[in-house]
Formats: sequence, C-alpha cells, structure tokens
Amino acid sequence: MPEEQCAVAIMAKASVAGRVKTRLVPPLTYQEAAELNTCCLTDVAASVAAAAREVPIQGFAAYHPPGSEPFFEDVLPDGFKLLPPREPTIGRSLFHAAHDLFVAGYDSVCLVNADSPTLPTEILVETVRRLRELGDRVVLGPAADGGYYLIGMKQFHRRLFEEIDWSTERVFRQTLARADEIGVAVAALAREIGPRRTAIGPYINGYRAPMTTAFLVKLAARNGVIQRLLDSAYPPPSPPIPAGNG
Repeated sequence: MPEEQCAVAIMAKASVAGRVKTRLVPPLTYQEAAELNTCCLTDVAASVAAAAREVPIQGFAAYHPPGSEPFFEDVLPDGFKLLPPREPTIGRSLFHAAHDLFVAGYDSVCLVNADSPTLPTEILVETVRRLRELGDRVVLGPAADGGYYLIGMKQFHRRLFEEIDWSTERVFRQTLARADEIGVAVAALAREIGPRRTAIGPYINGYRAPMTTAFLVKLAARNGVIQRLLDSAYPPPSPPIPAGNG
C-alpha cells in the first residue's frame, strides 16, 4: 500500500536524438547521446529495483515529454509506474513530482536523477531507512557540481523548491538554507564513490551499471577521442614507491 512505501522517482527524459544529453555532442553524435541516456536510465532503474528487494519502495519515472510513455514502458523494470509530466523545467518538475506522490498517499518520497548509473543500491536503501525513522527530515545526496543527485522527504515542503538557482553550483547550499528556514533537519549522504583502476570500469561501492559500462566500452573502442577523455578523467594509479633499505 502507498502509505507503507517510499516512492522513488527517477527524473527522466525519453531518449530522443537531438533532445537529450546534447551537451555531449560532440564528441558523441546525437544518436549516441540518446543511447547513453537509455543506458543510464536503465542502470538507475535497476538499482532502484534492487533496493526495492530490501526496503519497501515503489519505483516511478517522473518522465518527459508527454506522449513518451511507450519508451519508458519498454525500458523500465516490471512494477515501475509512470508519473505524468506537468512542467519541463528542473525545479518545477521536482516540485510537482514530490507533491503528486505525497498526494497519492506515499509514506515518503525520494527523487533521483537519471544521470547517475553507478548510484549505489545501498544509498537508496539507507535513504529509505532514514525516512522511516521518527521525526521529520530531508535526505540529500550532494553532487560534485554543487547540486544534488537525490532528495528524500517525509512530507511535502514546497519551500525546498523555492528561490533555488537551478542548474548552478548553488543548488545544494540553497536547499540547505531553505530547510533551515522551515526548521527541518537534513541528513546528507556524502560518502565518496571512487573509480576502479580502469577508466571504463564500474565504480567501487557503486552499482555496477552494466548497460552504461558496456556502452562506454563500445564507444571508446571506435572513437579515440572518447577513449582519451575517459583516460583523462580516470588516469591509472601511480606505481607504488619502492621501500628503501634504510
């Protein structure tokens, strides 16, 4: 029943070439960017489904654009539901997704982005468990760019989505300020997730992201620019310094 579950909604866009992840073009083509979007969404949804086997979760896709339901029905795991879009902007889509899920009667709500395919299942499980504890609180997963990859709530607080400079490095800090204004405690999930030794491998402590990993391997094999970008982002570790005799 909704009142016994946490609704975990992925904020997702349909993979339409030329409409998603366009900032990755070049070096990707528009079609490759759309394929990457599908891989990321598939892996995030799989991590949510894995978490649902440990804690009471109902998975959702808060999707865009209208009319793209067949795409999501084909990509998402069995049991996921669709949350129809209202407004396309980031802040308003988050606002409406949280509001609509609480109106539907869910005990708590967690919104996650679709761009974190290595999002650890354990992070989702921990979020739900914190939201089941006594007392009102907000759970935030801070991102390296100053935003957040996850926000969890025990009740709807519209102030958390007001006067936020969306898509800037100020989002996380401003959200903390809004929570302080209304007197809601914040639990921040700030654990680091470090990469493995290989540039295109999965992340230590993170979800293995098989779809995204396989796609990146395929891209790197046929595009030297992408291979160099991956190598630059995740350089191999320095060799250990030999111990001296003294």
